[in-house]
Amino acid sequence: MNNCSLSLAGAKLVALGSGALWWPAERLLCVSDLHLGKSERIARRGGTILPPYETRDTLLRLADDLDRMKPATVICLGDSFDDLDAARALAAEDQAALTRMQAGRRWIWIEGNHDSGPVDLGGTHLAELALGPLIFRHIAQTGARGEISGHYHPKASLTTRARRITRAAFLSDRDRIIMPAYGTYTGGLHSHDATLTTLMRPDALAILTGPRAYAVPMPR
Repeated sequence: MNNCSLSLAGAKLVALGSGALWWPAERLLCVSDLHLGKSERIARRGGTILPPYETRDTLLRLADDLDRMKPATVICLGDSFDDLDAARALAAEDQAALTRMQAGRRWIWIEGNHDSGPVDLGGTHLAELALGPLIFRHIAQTGARGEISGHYHPKASLTTRARRITRAAFLSDRDRIIMPAYGTYTGGLHSHDATLTTLMRPDALAILTGPRAYAVPMPR
């Protein structure tokens, strides 16, 4: 199956190969770092012109996860847009897609360092959310327990007989989960970076996303 079961603070969770996190008991789907509008923001600031298709691709993948999991609650865990101007520049078709996805469910935007919350796009806007034994916030805090965060866009590498694979990855230990970036154009920070090795316990796992969610000891 294209998922990997894990536990945090007694909550039974599922890391999906898409990069989303599923909490079955709460019918909750969490995604992080969509960075919608990244190509628009880069072009606006005079950077390299990228094909402007990443927002549509990210939203289509999210819609697919919503159709499959049918969550009652969706948490977007910060940096949902590359900046607030990118949110304002969202195409009408993409705004309509978001409206359809929000219909009939609780939708929560967590504040990120790139965006303070797309306040014109519906949903609830929070700095962080405590729910049962878990707390959802954008950036991990040292000493936290039961924490689900994003921000760092972790990725990990695995060497097979045929080749070396590098993919976006969940990082998980008994204290926290750091989510992979869900956005199509987002880069990543290798799991062996000192920032991540300091945050994660020595026995942490990396769960690689992709066609098969694959758990390995976190590469350091």
